[in-house]
Amino acid sequence: MIWIGRILAALVLLVCVYVAYGGAMSAAFQVEPRGRFVDIGGRRLRIVCEGPAEAAGPTVILEAGSFGLAADWAEVQKRLTAQGVRSCAYDRAGMGYSDPGPLPRDGLAIASDLERLLPAAGLKPPYVLVGHSMAGLHVRLFATRNPDKVAGIVLVDAATPEASDEPALRSFVGHFTTVSNLAGWGASAGLFKPLTSFMGDKIGLEGQANAEKRWAFAHGPHNQTAAEEVRNWLPTAEQAAKAGKLDPDWPVAVVMAGPGRGGWKEIQSVPARQSRHGYIENVPAAHHASLLGMRFADAIVRGIDHVLATTDGGRDSRHATSTTPAA
Repeated sequence: MIWIGRILAALVLLVCVYVAYGGAMSAAFQVEPRGRFVDIGGRRLRIVCEGPAEAAGPTVILEAGSFGLAADWAEVQKRLTAQGVRSCAYDRAGMGYSDPGPLPRDGLAIASDLERLLPAAGLKPPYVLVGHSMAGLHVRLFATRNPDKVAGIVLVDAATPEASDEPALRSFVGHFTTVSNLAGWGASAGLFKPLTSFMGDKIGLEGQANAEKRWAFAHGPHNQTAAEEVRNWLPTAEQAAKAGKLDPDWPVAVVMAGPGRGGWKEIQSVPARQSRHGYIENVPAAHHASLLGMRFADAIVRGIDHVLATTDGGRDSRHATSTTPAA
């Protein structure tokens, strides 16, 4: 009985230390969010715009993947700003620092919010739409609903609506949904706070963006909304497919991560191959998250550069079918 009491006391002590450490980590990554808040009709979304407001050419709109927020794009935005390109990233409703939105958080809800946000933020079309991961579905849906506002598209290791017909992808979505639900519960229970310092940023960000990413990693409402979005992955894919295909005249760049050929990479590259001005690049040394970070963000910028060059006056024949083989 004495040993049982000691073991229980030790467990209680460990829990107390874990909770206290988590509280300290949470406080360490509490920062004043960058950007500004824009009212879209009784609720506000956070948007971070960088680069000269008077820049010529389309504005680059950056859509984060599942569990992502505006901070995900900080390195890409820094490089675009250095080139004099105007870019804006935002937090979807209920994600990051944005107010929650009505359920379900499917593709139609997300596209509708973006359709309100851009004019309310004073951002005039045309836009180059950039989507990472699951946001490939959101970009597709927004583009086909607003074809007169789109100058081109960049898909960053992104999902496509057609891929959702693949049994392997549907199986992945099922498993990912389970993990996402657990993440929503765990973050809400405060279990992720002690893990923030070494698991909160898998992208490789720095400065305030790094702090924002780590804060969101342990933030309950952010994770709960992310899980809701993942639960709506397949309905969102169906909505995007029904909205129609991408205009083949739109320049489309596809940037992928990781080694290997064929299979999933072939599926991801289809939108670029169907475009008359497609661009494909694979970055073997990157993984799904680090592709956005300090080491590999230039690959995404090259894709954006291709689209901007193709939309800027006469078509640049050097980029018409520029392809970096997936090694």
